[in-house]
Amino acid sequence: MITTNPATPSTAVIRRALAEFNLPAYDDQVLQIQRYIEILLVWNEKINLTAIRDPLEILYRHFCESMYASVAVPMENGRLADVGSGGGFPGLPLKIIRPNLRVFLVESNLKKATFLAEVVRDLGLNDIQVLVRRYEELHEEIVPLDYICSRALGEYPGFLEWAGSRQTGAKQVILWIGARDLPEIQKTPTWDWQEPIAVPHSFRRFLLVGSRKPSAVGPSAAE
Repeated sequence: MITTNPATPSTAVIRRALAEFNLPAYDDQVLQIQRYIEILLVWNEKINLTAIRDPLEILYRHFCESMYASVAVPMENGRLADVGSGGGFPGLPLKIIRPNLRVFLVESNLKKATFLAEVVRDLGLNDIQVLVRRYEELHEEIVPLDYICSRALGEYPGFLEWAGSRQTGAKQVILWIGARDLPEIQKTPTWDWQEPIAVPHSFRRFLLVGSRKPSAVGPSAAE
């Protein structure tokens, strides 16, 4: 039996979705999103990159929600690490919408990292690097960082301690989280948290942005 992947969204549909999130819709970026979805659907048949199979839902949940951080946080330039990148979200969509960012995609799974490298190559993206490592193992390869971001990573206490350590030195952390995780994260003492930002068209999903407290920088790996 021959199976076919569902059609990728048209450029008109992508433009309309971006507009609903107050995102720009430049020709090159719209085409990159369309091509990325096409590659994702093909690879998702081989390895589990996303449980979402509907291309329109992929567009809204993975691309628009990821890119929405560029509206909530001024990040025209700078160095950003996406920890636990998986299928490339949010790091790759943020690179597409903010091409001047220097992006590191941190993914310990070799097959997923291979997929990320293929997307980067196919889309012709520059100043982006795939690191096949666990985030705890990263030191001078990525510093200094302006932003660390992650979607649904879990293990927040250890991750936030690492993100705020001297070895990482990130200025801001950006999380895509559900409402039930908010109380635990907001108790983290080493970060000043902004008010949670509701993600458009979502049910109880939020962007949470924290700024590192200079007096509360964690220990370095050497200490």
